[in-house]
Amino acid sequence: MAKASKTKKTEKLSFQAEVSRLLHIVAHSLYSEREIFLRELISNASDACDRLRYEALTKPKLTQGDPDFCIKISADKEAGTLTIADNGIGMNRKELIENLGTIARSGTAAMIDKLKGDTKEDINLIGQFGVGFYSSFMVADKVTVTTRKAGAAGAFVWESDGMGEFTLREGERPARGTTVTLKIKDDAKEFLEPDRIKHIVTTYSDHIPVPINLLEGETSDRINDASALWTRPRNKIKADQYKEFYHHVAHATDEPWATLHFRVEGVIEYSGLLYIPTARPFNIFHPDRKNQVKLYVKRVFITDECEELLPSWLRFLRGVVDSEDLDLNVSREMLQNNPIVAKIKNGLVTRVLNELKKKAEKEPDSYAGFWEAFGALIKEGIYESFENRDDLLSLLRCHSTTDEGLVSLESYLGRMKKGQDAIYYITGENAEALKQSPQLEGFRARDVEVLLLSDPIDDFWLPAVGQYKEKPFKSVTQGGADLGNIETPKVKKKDDKKSAADDAKSAGEMGDLIALLKLTLEEKVTDVRTSERLTDSAVCLVADETGLDMNLERILKQHNQINQVTSRILEINPDHSLIQSLALSAKKKGAQDKLEDAALLLLDQAQILEGEPVSDPVAFSRRMEAVMAKGFI
Repeated sequence: MAKASKTKKTEKLSFQAEVSRLLHIVAHSLYSEREIFLRELISNASDACDRLRYEALTKPKLTQGDPDFCIKISADKEAGTLTIADNGIGMNRKELIENLGTIARSGTAAMIDKLKGDTKEDINLIGQFGVGFYSSFMVADKVTVTTRKAGAAGAFVWESDGMGEFTLREGERPARGTTVTLKIKDDAKEFLEPDRIKHIVTTYSDHIPVPINLLEGETSDRINDASALWTRPRNKIKADQYKEFYHHVAHATDEPWATLHFRVEGVIEYSGLLYIPTARPFNIFHPDRKNQVKLYVKRVFITDECEELLPSWLRFLRGVVDSEDLDLNVSREMLQNNPIVAKIKNGLVTRVLNELKKKAEKEPDSYAGFWEAFGALIKEGIYESFENRDDLLSLLRCHSTTDEGLVSLESYLGRMKKGQDAIYYITGENAEALKQSPQLEGFRARDVEVLLLSDPIDDFWLPAVGQYKEKPFKSVTQGGADLGNIETPKVKKKDDKKSAADDAKSAGEMGDLIALLKLTLEEKVTDVRTSERLTDSAVCLVADETGLDMNLERILKQHNQINQVTSRILEINPDHSLIQSLALSAKKKGAQDKLEDAALLLLDQAQILEGEPVSDPVAFSRRMEAVMAKGFI
């Protein structure tokens, strides 16, 4: 909360720490083109008009005497000021502090910490965050905001030089709305020229559905088209206009990856202009999971918080949807369980999925970029949306052990080995770390592809789906490896008689060691057995066939959903020289006492390979020292 030292007429307050840091970055020309400040201020003014238009549907007195919305721009070269005024909803004292003195959004500090001083990267982050008002300080030594809330009697004045503090006082404004006055810097006087202002408005804000008037002396000229862009025919809209509307509606600075402009006519009528961003918005994984597509009814803004308009897993979309069939006075509560909204939602989902399919098929490299940014949300859809699951699974892309790029499930099925009856996967924190997992060794030796999945949602959608085209998904860290029947050029399918003989021989050689390990580790593991999945490592841990996947257990424990992880199965590699040496030692008299430390170290080693801490670091250190001492005597 801002700190105040109150005098009789004026309050002096400090910016929130994150705002001060943003102001420093922005004021030092974060934006590559300083003219963007005007676009941002016009966009804010337009939003204020939209919000009042909606409020006036149920409170018509708010616009009484001044029903026509507009934005006015005027320049005073003599005073060195540029003014942008609107007759929108305005702000009260509390809203002034919240909107201009603080950033009341979760994730602020985390976003700020990502700023690296690299102009291009930081532009994207700031743009995604949507703090365009602060861009004013790129061109202004001082910014004054005079505002009067619609329906209120008094006005307030906010003022700052962007150096860490702002003042707040009561003021005067004859009617509702907000006026932003910039004291232009000496090196930014170009923005006081009428032709320069017209050029900026035409370039960036022509699509704004509120008239923008430039005041010059006694004249007032409209300098934008002022018609809603989504209502115009597609062949009448230029690529730059689509792009600038995206910047306006998304409060972003990246380029739209895909643009969907459509009109639906029939039983219900609606139009829309939706965008898929290129860059991932910084707060896309916030727990509230709200979509940010604006809902209009007959060109009147209704809300940008209509949860029923799109499923949460499509919350990366930006843009507008405009219905012809909803009532203008529809409330947010009335939108819940509304059959018209439900039909629009189904139509939007189908349209977006078709666009993604087209992109995935025709532009696979570009689609890979989309997947890296938003793939985790598509996986949320696989988990949550049963009715769209097949379409979403066809869009799924994964890293794997046999391909440097992203693979589809269809391509994985095409590469399955003879005798392979499951789609194998492993989950964890990142694909590169997963590639080093000992559980993959036997699969790699047999040239069996394993999907590398590193999003937390992977541990939830996989068990929910269960299979793809009758091939079950199977975690390589869970249950037996079942690799014996898979025939590959490297490892031929086992002869049943020979296989049985080899297994018996292996069991005989390892029997004493396994019995000793079970006795020593009986309270720490559920079982000890030889492994088909290991070729290079001596040991690994796996979950029981009917238990939770190991990574899922870790996630649930981190979020306090379970108190502790269950005991695992310890698998040993009968072909490893260490295991063979221990097997010989296990046959000797008094082996249990001599090999107790070795048994516990094997378990510690298996835990370390899983990226888990050893259960007792002090005991681990003591055992390691003892074993090393014996080795050098």
